[in-house]
Amino acid sequence: MTSTTESESADPGHRTVLLRGGEVHSPAGPFATAMVVERGHVAWVGSEGAADAFAGGVDEVVDLRGALVAPAFTDAHVHTTVTGLALTGLDLSAARTLPEALAAVRAYAAGRPGDRVLLGHGWDASRWPEGRPPSRTELDEAAGGRPLYLPRIDVHSAVATTALLDLVPGVTALDGFHPGAPLTGAAHHAVRAAAHAAVTPARRAEAQRAALAHAASQGIGTVHECGGPEISDEEDFTALLALAGREPGPRVVGYWAEAVTGAKDADRVRELGALGAAGDLFADGSLGSRTACLHQPYADGPGTGVAHLDAAAVAAHVTACTEAGLQAGFHAIGDAALTAVTEGVRRAAETVGLARIRAARHRVEHAEMLTPRTIAAFAEFGLTASVQPAFDAAWGGEDGMYAQRLGAERARTLNPFAALLRAGVPLAFGSDSPVTPLDPWGSVRAAAFHRTPEHRISVRAAFTAHTRGGWRATGRDDAGVLVPGAPADYAVWRTGELLVQAPDDRVARWSTDPRSGTPGLPDLAPGAELPVCLRTVVGGRTVFVRPNE
Repeated sequence: MTSTTESESADPGHRTVLLRGGEVHSPAGPFATAMVVERGHVAWVGSEGAADAFAGGVDEVVDLRGALVAPAFTDAHVHTTVTGLALTGLDLSAARTLPEALAAVRAYAAGRPGDRVLLGHGWDASRWPEGRPPSRTELDEAAGGRPLYLPRIDVHSAVATTALLDLVPGVTALDGFHPGAPLTGAAHHAVRAAAHAAVTPARRAEAQRAALAHAASQGIGTVHECGGPEISDEEDFTALLALAGREPGPRVVGYWAEAVTGAKDADRVRELGALGAAGDLFADGSLGSRTACLHQPYADGPGTGVAHLDAAAVAAHVTACTEAGLQAGFHAIGDAALTAVTEGVRRAAETVGLARIRAARHRVEHAEMLTPRTIAAFAEFGLTASVQPAFDAAWGGEDGMYAQRLGAERARTLNPFAALLRAGVPLAFGSDSPVTPLDPWGSVRAAAFHRTPEHRISVRAAFTAHTRGGWRATGRDDAGVLVPGAPADYAVWRTGELLVQAPDDRVARWSTDPRSGTPGLPDLAPGAELPVCLRTVVGGRTVFVRPNE
């Protein structure tokens, strides 16, 4: 990919750029090979021959050399600072055994002698042959007696050293503290707050920049930051929005997960810079930590998880947000939690009216353990399902964590993307990074080749959910697609032959017949090489260029 520049002095966002000689994924021209960007928006999409008319009047001409230009991805659920800390710190997601994880802790502690508190992420004991998390005694030895905080990969439980627990007076009396077991609930939140308090503003900004730069390198133009008082803190949230606003990089749309009871609370959410009181407002926990709220007990342990909100609390939040013109949302994974959320939204609709509920585009994060009844409720109330296909790739299947926790029969019902689409439920795809990596093409593949075949959707539908779907989840219908007038958020990809999916209710048939009139997409079949990002552009400004391209 090469470019010829006429003028370097113009504001990068206001420059006029002609991209040509590639493939442009646009419903405005299914055979388009060229695109003009002007003042941060798409100005024209068309054929190579027609591009000649623009070549003399632009600031820059980009020769795509056959590359694919497609809308930039939107990741609809990210925890940016923690993602950056994982990228630049101790990440245990690749550890294959407990001893391997402890060895990584020792090496990390030795390499960070000046850190007051050591931070890590990503262990998953369900993948280890030992089948258990590290004990406090083992962590104390590996960390050399220093404070260490290690959340599980789902971030709903954690292990910590004695030195860190000593920094939290009264932690042993808090809900969720059990000797010899990972921290959950209030105990986990208190220990996490103590650990994150040790992160300096400079270290936090370093982590945020690292996360946003990595997102840009993956063709991501927008991330939805899911913050809240039980996840991070206001300073972290506002600092991220400020950094994203003044430095080139992906757009950041903020959601603040705090209950709203009236106009005063809604005003405070807006003052923080949040689009909505949504994201990880917890109705329950996670399956991996056995804190997702279920109707029936777990298959591999006692209890039915933890309910943080009941239908009445959901109704109060949704009603207050709707009346304030604010988007509401919840984290809900287990079937009982999703029942509580949909019942609460139904009660809110009885108060403020169904039309206002639908117009508000409230959203639910994760929405894994849906039933036909709750899917129908999502469709009735216009709820967006903000979902993570990589969860199924990581934990689905007959032998995966879902089957361990729930049994094979219930596990097969999880993440029913096809049923959601058939019901008309809007989908927005994300990663929940750092729970799963920022990897949008991998997420599209995971949805198209779901481990449970009846839940698979087409590559085209999955791609739409990861591009336009994220914009629609924020109330924008004019973005996430390359048509004249849309924001110039796009990525350039090196990829193999583009394919057009043939009609199939499940997923897996392909066609290269150009008569379909449908823009092609890369071959994402298992084993095929995923596209490589060459350039990412947000609002007409280049925020990533692959080195040596």
